[in-house]
Amino acid sequence: MKNEENILQQRNIKPTAMRLLVVEKLLKQQYAISHKELAEQFENADNVTLFRTLKTFLEHKLIHTIDDGTGVVKYALCQSGCSCNPSEQHTHFHCSHCKRTFCLTDAEIPKINIPQNFKLEGINLVLKGRCDRCN
Repeated sequence: MKNEENILQQRNIKPTAMRLLVVEKLLKQQYAISHKELAEQFENADNVTLFRTLKTFLEHKLIHTIDDGTGVVKYALCQSGCSCNPSEQHTHFHCSHCKRTFCLTDAEIPKINIPQNFKLEGINLVLKGRCDRCN
């Protein structure tokens, strides 16, 4: 759990038992995960505590949310040093077969010129198809 503690401390998050467990689970995930999927991995998890943990992680930019078009928000760890600015955001890939959503951190979102006096607050680019496991 030392690595998990370091990750939390780098983002100025006080390590609690639930926070350490959630970071551990997110580190092992190869794809984004919903609140429900995360809760299912903990037998006696209190949903309110889990929700507050995710909210804290979002506020400290340890995780980011993904709207993959399924109607369920998913979460994934941010890369080290990420502050979730639009310029740092990346694309995601949603598998239409297994329903998993992956961060494509090497695929930058293309620069898009927006109209004058518009303020960009976020970008969501989701590619859809079949992942390597389902193809």
